[in-house]
Amino acid sequence: MGTTQKKVEPKKSQGFQGVRGAIWIIVACFIIAVCVFKFVFGNPDNFVGGDPEAAVKNGNLLGTIYKGGVVVPVIQTLLLTVIAISIERFLALRTAFGKSSLTKFVANIKKCLKDGNMDEAQKLCDKQKGSVANVVGASLKKYKEMEATQGIEKEQKVAQIQQAHEEATQLEMPTLQMNMPILATLVTLGTLTGLLGTVTGMIKSFAALAAGGGGDSLALSTGISEALINTAFGIFTSWCAVVSYNYFSNKIDKLTYALDEVGYSIAQTYTATHEA
Repeated sequence: MGTTQKKVEPKKSQGFQGVRGAIWIIVACFIIAVCVFKFVFGNPDNFVGGDPEAAVKNGNLLGTIYKGGVVVPVIQTLLLTVIAISIERFLALRTAFGKSSLTKFVANIKKCLKDGNMDEAQKLCDKQKGSVANVVGASLKKYKEMEATQGIEKEQKVAQIQQAHEEATQLEMPTLQMNMPILATLVTLGTLTGLLGTVTGMIKSFAALAAGGGGDSLALSTGISEALINTAFGIFTSWCAVVSYNYFSNKIDKLTYALDEVGYSIAQTYTATHEA
């Protein structure tokens, strides 16, 4: 006689779960970027005669960035988005890892499993909280349920424990992976946008040089320096995105490895301690 399988629903993690509407992060970053471009980089004090359309004061970096054109606030938006999402991911993953060291938690759970102390393992989950604790708690609940279930083979019981673990893991993964694709996209988009600003800046520089009808080296060198600002800005944005993406990917990998390790231990414990 079979048993009806119920979908495991792990306990909700307490704390910051991440921002689902990432579009609003991007919109906010764009507004901030435009304001910085207009009122900081475009401050009249950065230009000769107080006119943003005039030449940049000698050595004034902010004015030079302003001369990079409309691509500058776009790159700023990308950079601010990288920073904002990095902060969001840091807070969300800190909640997912739980209140204490993940390595120590996994070691304590495995010790409880080895000693057959399931109640203590559940107490550790309740105390730890976070995604790993939620998944382990769901697996332990199914473990106890299988102990009280009669009429099915041990292999089927182990399979159901593993299935409960996998279902609980799948319910937690969206929180862990949330907004990571945006970071991955910004890795490439930052450099490409910077290159776009460079190309458009160079086109304007050579057009102005051609209109002058002569070898105006000063106008050419000024135009090139302004164009390269976009390249530098874009590369820096991509650099930040790469570091952030790889850092959080590594954190997620550690968490999923811990889930797999504990899930395997729970299944093996049931196999070793139960005849049927």
